[in-house]
Order: sequence, then C-alpha cells, then structure tokens
Amino acid sequence: MVWSSRDEARPASAIVVLGAAQYAGKPSPVLRARLDHALDLWHKHLGQLLILTGGTGERDTTSEAAVGRTYAIKHGVPDTVILMETEGRTTSESMRAVAGMLEARGLQSALLVSDPFHMLRLRILARRFGFIPYTSPTRTSPIEPNREQRWKYIFSESIKAPLAFFFERKM
Repeated sequence: MVWSSRDEARPASAIVVLGAAQYAGKPSPVLRARLDHALDLWHKHLGQLLILTGGTGERDTTSEAAVGRTYAIKHGVPDTVILMETEGRTTSESMRAVAGMLEARGLQSALLVSDPFHMLRLRILARRFGFIPYTSPTRTSPIEPNREQRWKYIFSESIKAPLAFFFERKM
C-alpha cells in the first residue's frame, strides 16, 4: 500500500479540510470531493470542530474556506463548530495557522482531509507545528483518475515533502 493512500480515520479534536479552488462561490470538483469526504467523517462524529482552510485567490471575491463553510452548513454542520483559516497562501501557512487554532483551544489532534498525494507533506507539517495528525485522503477526487495530472502532483509532492521535512520550522 502506498503511504499516501492510507486512511487513518479515527476520532480527533478536529477535522481539517485543505483548501482547493472555488469558482464564483461554488467549490471546484476537487474542493467538493474534499468537503464531501470531511462531511462523511463529521457525520460519523470523528471530530469536535471542522476547520476549513484556503484563502482568496487573485481575482476572487471570497475565500476557499468561506465557500467550504457555506457548503458544510448546507450539509448539516452547525456554524458554531466551524472555524476558517483564510490567510494562508500555501499549505505550510495554512497548517501553521491550524496548529495555532488547535493550540489556542487546548486541542492536540486533527484528522487531515485532502487528496492522497498531499498526505505525507501534511503529516510532516502537522508534526513540525506541534499537533498529532491522522490522515484521511478523499477517494473521489477528480485528480486521481487523470493519470497525467496525478503524476504532476506526485512529482511536485516528491520535492515539497522533503523540503518540508528538512526546512520547515515551527515559529
């Protein structure tokens, strides 16, 4: 089994959804796949909080996290348990902010939701920033069946994950 495809879904303090593109206030297919997976985990009572990450793109009027919040509320998640991280422009910045949100609430673990290729780097960053990560990759991302796109992301992560391991530091 490839590491990135391992699903560690289990109870954690929070479920964290890594952002992806949104289009005019609607989640992209990639973001929708991540949100749907997180909602499934939420409805299984695997987290106390739902943390949505993702900033506002160059010509966007809303953030990926805000689009995720609207989607989650429409699918039964109470607004009172949703936190948004909207400032991060990179995975590292978002994960650092998530660590701060957890620490401020005395929480120590998170179930991380993204695409399979992203899981190793998320785990490295979570540990680096001081919280316990459990990974739960979405199985329905439109990236997975697209062989060319999938390999592009795998190649990119094969560079980014070691860089995160060796160079990313907790502030």
